[in-house]
Amino acid sequence: MPVETLLHKEHDEARQGEAFAPFSVDPNAYTKKFYIESYGCAMNFADSEVVASILMENGFGATDQCEEADLILVNTCSIREKAELTVRKRLTEFRRLKKAQPGLLVGVLGCMAERLKSKFLEEEQLVDMVVGPDAYRTLPLLIEEATTGQKGVNVLLSRDETYADIAPVRLNSNGVTAFVSIMRGCNNMCSFCVVPFTRGRERSRDARSVISECQTLFEQGYREVTLLGQNVDSYHWIHEKDGSAVTFAMLMEQVAQISPELRVRFSTSHPKDITDEVLFTMLKYENICNYIHLPVQSGSTRVLQMMNRTYSREWYIAKVDRIRELIPDCGLSTDMIAGFCTETEEDHRESLSLMEYCRYDLAYLYFYSERPGTLAARRFQDDVPEEVKKRRLQELIDLHRQHSLKSMQKEVGKTFKVLIEGTSKKNSQELFGRNDQNKVVVFPKREHRIGDYVQVKVNSCTAGTLLGESVEPIT
Repeated sequence: MPVETLLHKEHDEARQGEAFAPFSVDPNAYTKKFYIESYGCAMNFADSEVVASILMENGFGATDQCEEADLILVNTCSIREKAELTVRKRLTEFRRLKKAQPGLLVGVLGCMAERLKSKFLEEEQLVDMVVGPDAYRTLPLLIEEATTGQKGVNVLLSRDETYADIAPVRLNSNGVTAFVSIMRGCNNMCSFCVVPFTRGRERSRDARSVISECQTLFEQGYREVTLLGQNVDSYHWIHEKDGSAVTFAMLMEQVAQISPELRVRFSTSHPKDITDEVLFTMLKYENICNYIHLPVQSGSTRVLQMMNRTYSREWYIAKVDRIRELIPDCGLSTDMIAGFCTETEEDHRESLSLMEYCRYDLAYLYFYSERPGTLAARRFQDDVPEEVKKRRLQELIDLHRQHSLKSMQKEVGKTFKVLIEGTSKKNSQELFGRNDQNKVVVFPKREHRIGDYVQVKVNSCTAGTLLGESVEPIT
């Protein structure tokens, strides 16, 4: 396992890979074909579904074979250096393919497009188009420009673009779960993060369009939606006619009311913004899953201040205590960075002790990777040696593995309601789904179908997966 990052699920059937998976739309219905790869966060995957919709409205069909494509797009992430290196490698491979296929166009979308437009176009000559996250509506015009030999470029950020009127074409779809973007951009200026510079200011999507999309998904057979935003708890939409406001808790409640058979999840929550209103709404509706992703980033108040996270260690712990007071069985996950600027051994021990206190069910752990243009890059020296970063990261990983295993072991003998999402990658005679707390559950297929809810009794576990057998179907 690479030491840079830990996605700790040993048998996490529910996570998608970074790259493209086949579309559900017939590619033979179109004369031109596009291929897209997505990297990074769930927001990027959701954006790719918007891009697919725009392209299909303009005569392009989808293919899962890049060799068949007339247009190759790479939707990129700039949050860590490793992601950028991966994308550069793929673009180099596509450039070789382009030489063998005259007329093939290659474009970069997303955060790297926003950050590195001149390098892609001028210095490295890797692509024909560079399109920022707020410029996807202009793709047809940019493609037309690129076919003439010009470079198609639009990386302008917007204060109001939410793509609310575009019905996404579901990529990597299992027909059961779907992402629904409810807002774009971010107003939090965390010093390590490039997102405010690549995705722009925060703006909330029209609540009516969110509800309509979720209703349509349910009618199409989807049984779970994840409401997405860089910081969903700061969602705030104002009705243009009467001036009434919709908060995130209110929006989540309206989605939950579509049907008790539609599960609702959300990501990501900023610790400073998640409210009791959200927690009480989760308690009110059985179909709102008891799972919160609550990134902490560091256990040291001093480092948190340098990160501009706007809360202290003690404040974060109080928030975790409040969540567990109101929702005792709530699943909890986090992000944490090892080796941020000036981090000392004492700071690191505070991160370890915070993890010991919170005992997360799932953790995304990284060592600090300085991103050009961020506040940290301008203000602080990246002064922790890489070998120290990696050693500290490994210590976080080792501790979390202990917690993860114990978290799974405490579920053995219990029975959970599981939404079946697909067939196990390891055994075609087994199905997998997730319980309310977002834990992956694997069990024998029998007569069950994808999209069913089923009661599963857990008999054993690994550090990342619950293993059991169905005891009775629910629907």
